[in-house]
Amino acid sequence: MTERAESLYDAIGGIDALRRLGGTFYDGVLADPLLSPVFANFTRTHIEHVAVWLAEVFGGPARFTAELGGHQALLRAHLGLSITEEQRTRWMELMAAAVDKELPEDERLRRQVLEYFDWGTRIARDVSAGPVGEDLGDPGPTPRWGWDGLT
Repeated sequence: MTERAESLYDAIGGIDALRRLGGTFYDGVLADPLLSPVFANFTRTHIEHVAVWLAEVFGGPARFTAELGGHQALLRAHLGLSITEEQRTRWMELMAAAVDKELPEDERLRRQVLEYFDWGTRIARDVSAGPVGEDLGDPGPTPRWGWDGLT
């Protein structure tokens, strides 16, 4: 048995692997008629921001908090999007395909990553029902996700 990396971030392969994951995923999203309207204002910078977010969540550098506004900014970005459960489910299908293509062939790693996305997309769906500018209160620090889920 091989030794397991301490963090999901390291097991994934770091920021470059997260950028590849994001690129593959968003190529699918932008071509998808159900999801592309949600991303009408998409720019390629979004891929970098998501990679930096995921790096922090999975145990890498805390750049999203330091440079991009942290948990509050991420949640606020979803306000007013009115994400449906059908869209959330399709998002998960496309992410699962991207995970299969871009992440190491480690079933436990892939399962943990997809469990995070399932958890996070449910929060994004719920927050997206609120109007732009809604006061979200203090959501606390950026969540961390490890080999056993939310830490």
